[in-house]
Amino acid sequence: MLALIADVGVRDYQAFVIAVIVFLLVPGPGNLALITSTSLAGVRGGLAATLGVIVGDQCLIALAMAGMAAVLLAYPTAFHALQWLGAAYLMWLGANMLFTKSGAKPIIEIRAGHYFRQAWLITVFNPKAIVFYMAFFPLFIQAHHSLAWLGLGLLALTVACLTFLYGLCLSVIVIRLAEQFQEHGRIVWVLEKTAGLLMMAFAIRLVMSGTS
Repeated sequence: MLALIADVGVRDYQAFVIAVIVFLLVPGPGNLALITSTSLAGVRGGLAATLGVIVGDQCLIALAMAGMAAVLLAYPTAFHALQWLGAAYLMWLGANMLFTKSGAKPIIEIRAGHYFRQAWLITVFNPKAIVFYMAFFPLFIQAHHSLAWLGLGLLALTVACLTFLYGLCLSVIVIRLAEQFQEHGRIVWVLEKTAGLLMMAFAIRLVMSGTS
């Protein structure tokens, strides 16, 4: 299975899956939209918001990959510059997560009956997301592989599947734990710091892959 994945230009697929799972667990606008929708309309509302996040992510991934493709076609050597810029962004993002205090998250209002649309809007209009995808995906794609476009499709599909499973699990957890959910501050802190370390590690790896 992993050999077939490697044949379409994907490298370190297991690391990609682990990284996506960790990043899904980090509190942010998408998580708040899922939690709020679930609290208002149960699993049905949570799944509607999850689908909104998935569609939003796929839109951003497509835009990010189109941007990468345009750069590669126009300036093949510019891919290395993109790697360095991506590494700098991931390093900054990781340091921000490591050294910024948890809490003070923006409160998101979700209107009843608009769970999909509002979750989609929250995802699409996150200006950092497309930059993140442009920085993150080059880690796991062999840019000059003849089937790299299939590899990108596989990674996008993986993000969608993992997001759906995560949204389903989160909806069930929110219903079962209700008010207790927001009291796990220690878990949130650990997740944020772990994600920060991972991002900084990926930044270092991105630089190393660009110089090899």
